[in-house]
Amino acid sequence: MSTIRACSRPLRPGSFASSTFRTSTSIQRSGPRKYGTAAASNVVNIVEVGPRDGLQNEKGVIPVSVKSELINRLVDAGALLVEAGSFVSPKWVPQMAGTGEVLQGIRQKPGVHFPVLVPNQKGLENLLELLSTHSNSPVPLTDEIAIFAAASDAFTKANLNLATIAESLARLEPVARAALDKGLRVRGYVSVVVHCPFSGKVDPKVVKDVTAALRNMGCYEVSLGDTVGRARPHEVAEVLEEVKKVVPVNMLAGHFHDTFGTAVANVMTALSHGIRTIDASVGGLGGCPYSPGATGNVATEDVLYALKDSEYSVAGGVNGTIDLDKMVNIGWWISEQLGRESISRAGRGVKARREREKKQ
Repeated sequence: MSTIRACSRPLRPGSFASSTFRTSTSIQRSGPRKYGTAAASNVVNIVEVGPRDGLQNEKGVIPVSVKSELINRLVDAGALLVEAGSFVSPKWVPQMAGTGEVLQGIRQKPGVHFPVLVPNQKGLENLLELLSTHSNSPVPLTDEIAIFAAASDAFTKANLNLATIAESLARLEPVARAALDKGLRVRGYVSVVVHCPFSGKVDPKVVKDVTAALRNMGCYEVSLGDTVGRARPHEVAEVLEEVKKVVPVNMLAGHFHDTFGTAVANVMTALSHGIRTIDASVGGLGGCPYSPGATGNVATEDVLYALKDSEYSVAGGVNGTIDLDKMVNIGWWISEQLGRESISRAGRGVKARREREKKQ
């Protein structure tokens, strides 16, 4: 997509947290929080990112019908928030081609939301054009977008071909404002909140400033991403404690890749610090083309299994939760569509148990 090179001038914490992103009107326009759950509750919300963050790193082009079917199956399993795709140029991310068609192929269901990633103004314009052609639909194709920034200049350069974090935030602000003006919800992502694959350890104060900037643009929630998958629980705790100084914990989410096998441990750490929204990907799908060696997101099945019979409950549309057995089936189904096996540890364990029980 772009030439990858480390930035020679590191960002100073607070250098972009200017009045440009501290407008009270932006916060007010975001409206009351509807999808998340206050940290005082032990109800955990899962944002299923498999159809977008999970599939965008695949080598081959995935048929629209497979992507729509994946989303429909996830909803049938109880998922209430499913990232449906991205309005990005297929030249750069061919796996996300046809996101508009995917949205039209989804069986809309009341109470279920299908956010889409919008990286820039052009992407938003394409989405709004699609929505205008379906303005008479009883349920909108989508009512939410996601925007993203990074906590290092080097990753910003690699991922967005922009020189600095400040430049990326300046480009996001009008996108967020236009989406809010059209009545869309806006969710934010911050990548590489612990480690950057190009510049190393990330300063939690920079993460704090980027998160605050996204919140002040009007994001109802900001997801903090361990994009590299190297974070350990004590590092996650350090970042959360810093970010919570300026952003309420009920406006934060956790997004953990599992490269070093610590994703579930990081999820539990985030929950212990008051986070109640976790991004997860069925079958452990995912990776990052700009983070060498990074593996998939924490598997939805693994999160569901870890929280089963615990002090936490998972919100969902099947008897009030997300069905673990159905999610395991979906993880194996989509993995087979992609020509491989599921990498979810819980998915593998459940499958092995089923096979053992058949032989008895």
